[in-house]
Amino acid sequence: MTCLGWFYVALASLETLLSVLGPWALERVVLTDIPYFLLLFVHLLAGLRMLPPVARHFRRPVPEERCRWWSEELLVATLILSVFAAIYALNANMDYVQRFMASGGAVRLALDTRRERLLTLLRFGPLLLLNLLVYLRLKPLPAATPEGTVHAGPGPAPERTRLADPGPAPERTVHADPGPAPERTRLADPVDRWALVWVLLSVLLALAAFPSFLNLRGFASAAWFALVPLLLVLERVGKIGFRRALFYALSFGVLQGMLLNFWLGTFSLITLQLVTIFLLLAYALFFAAALWLYSRLGRLRWLVFPLAWILFEYLRSSGFLGYPWGLWGTTQYRFTSLIQIAAVTGVWGVSFLVLLVNSVLAETAAALIRARRPRSSAETDRARRTWSGAETDKARRPWSGAETDKACRPRWKLLAATLLVAAACAAAGFLSLSSRDSLPAERRVRVALIQQNSDPRKHDYRRTLDTLKFLTGEALKRNPELVVWSETAFVPNIRRWSGYDPDHYPLAALVHEFLDFQRGLGTWLMTGNDDYELVETKEGGQERLDYNAAILFSPAGERTATYHKIHLVPFTEYFPWKRQLPGFYRLLLTFDVYLWEPGSERVIFNHPGFRFATPICFEDAFPDDVRRFVRAGAEAIVNLSNDFWSLTEVEAQQHFVNALFRAVENRRPLLRATASGVTAYVDDRGRTRALLPFYQEGQLTVDVVFRQSPPDTFYTRLGDWFPRLAGVLLALLAVAVCIPCLRKRL
Repeated sequence: MTCLGWFYVALASLETLLSVLGPWALERVVLTDIPYFLLLFVHLLAGLRMLPPVARHFRRPVPEERCRWWSEELLVATLILSVFAAIYALNANMDYVQRFMASGGAVRLALDTRRERLLTLLRFGPLLLLNLLVYLRLKPLPAATPEGTVHAGPGPAPERTRLADPGPAPERTVHADPGPAPERTRLADPVDRWALVWVLLSVLLALAAFPSFLNLRGFASAAWFALVPLLLVLERVGKIGFRRALFYALSFGVLQGMLLNFWLGTFSLITLQLVTIFLLLAYALFFAAALWLYSRLGRLRWLVFPLAWILFEYLRSSGFLGYPWGLWGTTQYRFTSLIQIAAVTGVWGVSFLVLLVNSVLAETAAALIRARRPRSSAETDRARRTWSGAETDKARRPWSGAETDKACRPRWKLLAATLLVAAACAAAGFLSLSSRDSLPAERRVRVALIQQNSDPRKHDYRRTLDTLKFLTGEALKRNPELVVWSETAFVPNIRRWSGYDPDHYPLAALVHEFLDFQRGLGTWLMTGNDDYELVETKEGGQERLDYNAAILFSPAGERTATYHKIHLVPFTEYFPWKRQLPGFYRLLLTFDVYLWEPGSERVIFNHPGFRFATPICFEDAFPDDVRRFVRAGAEAIVNLSNDFWSLTEVEAQQHFVNALFRAVENRRPLLRATASGVTAYVDDRGRTRALLPFYQEGQLTVDVVFRQSPPDTFYTRLGDWFPRLAGVLLALLAVAVCIPCLRKRL
């Protein structure tokens, strides 16, 4: 331990010195550097605690197992901060860094990506390597003594004594009957030995299941077992302790969330940090409650994580801070037959199936592991409590051999039933697809979707308009009945600048040019644009409210209807607590954030061929928001988005995958026109019929098929009933656990 302590002290001191005085020293320390220096300080404290001069002030030296736990915690913390630093370095040298520029001393703008990558390697590489070597070197002892073992000598309880001293077995124990040696017991369970590795394996499999930097389309099959390694670790909550299990769970949640949403580092310099903090708090509440119930429930515990995770996905997708990215059901977007159940349950039902299979597979694997390794009396008693949900009672009879076998028996029937349910859902979806395709087309509407491959707000307005006009001209060769431009494709405010003299105001000249072009199209045009209205204040004056809007123009040039975006992006489009948090509001304005007001009406646009709604940008990722548009009478969903800003195909693909489920849930075709991203046509069964390549100028002209109008789906009528039902079932399970405890106390 002394040698390890000196390594920690020396490395933390050296890294601190180089960060302040070395050739790669920081020019100035800003707010975002504080976590790194805190990390170095914690490494220094850990090293000092291992040194004999410091250990003398405590009752006993640090146990080897405690040092291994420290190495795990420090390894995860270093890994998280190094991911932040790597994303920060990758965004250097880019000609596009959106908002939150370096101001006020809070952040530093990275100007040289090669230098930043080298700094990341020098600052975090040695820390990662040291903690990894410590983790690999220090081996945990078995969590329970073998049957018949007698511990000699005073000291703490046998389990803690054994964990603190990995000395030779003959000196520590006397075997009363033949059986496996303690060393063999320790090596029998790979989950105990490599808990953190199993958690990181789940992170890797989860990333592979979703569209991510590992694979743009995602491996849908990986989702069905991605959580099994994590759940195998959490299944040992009674053995490793609640706090340790919660640490592993949070490590998975934060790392998976960061790596899945790495593109947020492109959106701004602090968005990824804010989202990570939000995920940390959300996962802490979720896993704490789920682990508490899971460790006490007994035979029905395989239901806990699927139900709790569905409720968690629903809650984190709701409200002002709602963020519906990374829903497990979206991994199956290419499994068209299976996802048809979303018309009944929403995307939540697909998530539940995936999570249920993971949970049952983990229970089966855990039973197989228990059955194949020697068991001590302490482990047997612990397994009995976990299996039956009962508390330890020394007055009760010992657990019989038959009961032991029952707890270790793989649940093959349960696994078979779960797989049968998933197969039945897929078969029902296949029949639904076949019956729908046999219906004749009631009508067809030709729509042109324009992708100009630029960010309208960051590029020259004139150049963007010229590109839109050219692409629209190409689309007019196929005589579309509706042309759709992306979110804020045309930036200058049409309502405002159309009233100004074009000879004196450049923006007014651009607006008049747009209006002349639109009147000459001879067809309908939908475009994103800024809008505003003047409202009376309490003081008798007027206040201007700005909106992110979608506007429909008729062939005659008439502005027929306008939709104001209702669900705005928190902190970057909308901040509702201006009066409660005026300081934070002023900080947002300092960072050049352009805030809009939320709209209040779900507008349905009337076109001669069909009635449609236009959720703007990430509004199409919220199931209930789109459902409300359909309830208001929309026959199609026309999404206007700008995914150009992310500069990565991953974000655009994840956005598209989320939106695709809105077509299935409501049995309405989905049309998406993006500045760049996934401009596509998806039919009312979630099948992608046509799309444009990422980050290329182009136009997509499609014939949207409207078959015999079906009644509203079960989901459209009842909304998010499935996750709410999951919440009710969880509450009932919690009551079932609490009642026996209350009776015992009374």
